[in-house]
Amino acid sequence: MSSVDRYFSGTVNLPVMPEVASLLIRTFGDDNASLDDLAQVLRKDSALVAKVLRLANSARYSPAHNVSNLNDAAATLGTVTLRNLALSACMASAFPSLPGLDLKRFWKHSLASAHYAVLLSRAALLDTEIAYLAGLMLRTGQVLMLQADANAVQEIEALVTEPGARFGWEQTRLGCTHSDVTAELAQRWKFPTPLVYAFQCAAEPLVAKPFSALGAVLHLSEVLADALDQGIPGHEALSKAEPDLVAHEHVDLVWLSEHLLDPASLAQETELLVSR
Repeated sequence: MSSVDRYFSGTVNLPVMPEVASLLIRTFGDDNASLDDLAQVLRKDSALVAKVLRLANSARYSPAHNVSNLNDAAATLGTVTLRNLALSACMASAFPSLPGLDLKRFWKHSLASAHYAVLLSRAALLDTEIAYLAGLMLRTGQVLMLQADANAVQEIEALVTEPGARFGWEQTRLGCTHSDVTAELAQRWKFPTPLVYAFQCAAEPLVAKPFSALGAVLHLSEVLADALDQGIPGHEALSKAEPDLVAHEHVDLVWLSEHLLDPASLAQETELLVSR
């Protein structure tokens, strides 16, 4: 059994791909997908619609008026942001709350990764919708790892005192990383092959052959999310932790310093996301 396979054994409760999320992902890049198509998908789950509207009214998106329905949300935020909010709500519901998992902290980190993945992918001329999903999903493999070996995962988390260090500690202690496990899950969920490969490359993007620009974005996004979690300015964390990758991707750290996430609005978005 490989280091990744053990997290897909009979002792692990594998999450099921939400039907609505699967339908939403199919609309990526579809120029013919309309607001009506998106609304029809979302209306399959009334609880999901209610959560999406709560998220749309949060400080993170600062609507000028109260957003009361899906049409209003799309007009106010755009269909891409509306779809991203729906994906966040779907994925948060797919992964269970576990002993040893700080659910709010976990999803706050995942949302930060998703938002930073969009920011960096836009600068790299990558598909921002795929990047959002990738950033949101990046650490979900850790939920499976926690089920199989909670003590090891918790010990590793205690060692993550510098942004981006999680990848290295996991590889050393467990023989694989959370992004490797996420890649296997994404493959089983029939995600697009380039997205699966990006997860496989995220731990060491400069080593991967062929190079995955999205894998690099994911690695940088996790460093930034770690920095936010640890109260460190993200641009400073990147400069210290990944100078070679920053140079390779031509990341403008001054520009980045002006686009860092607001912790308070992110905390509110997380609260709304994990609420039942």
